Amino acid sequence: MDDRREPPAPALRASDRDRDHTLGVLAAALAEGRLDPHEHEIRTEHALRARTADDLAALTADLPTPAPTRAEQNRKDLTDWLAEWRYWLGGALIMSGIWATRCAQKGELTYYWPVTPLGVWAAVLIAIAIWPHDPADNDEDDGSPTARR
Repeated sequence: MDDRREPPAPALRASDRDRDHTLGVLAAALAEGRLDPHEHEIRTEHALRARTADDLAALTADLPTPAPTRAEQNRKDLTDWLAEWRYWLGGALIMSGIWATRCAQKGELTYYWPVTPLGVWAAVLIAIAIWPHDPADNDEDDGSPTARR
């Protein structure tokens, strides 16, 4: 058995984006009353002088990550919804390819069967877009489909 230990990995240098994220968490904690103004000021100064990501992580280790704003949540929902349409398009291409191959094998055009699964899938995606949702659903994520939106 080898008792040699690996030297610790060098700490990653903090970027401006890392500092901005940390400052955002600190500002949210101040707004929520988790930090008093004096402690917020001290942590902010440390964040601005931090050299490594570990230095920044230590400043927010005892704070929860702030909940996304409504605009951020809407942007994420739209991104997810558009990604689902890309999956739909991929499914349409695959199913249409299978249908076209089968038509070529038979030598004639047959019923375009992909219309049924693609139609149902598209109807679900459209329903998700227009279905009214209660903003209070985002307060607690109980794992149900309505809590996702």
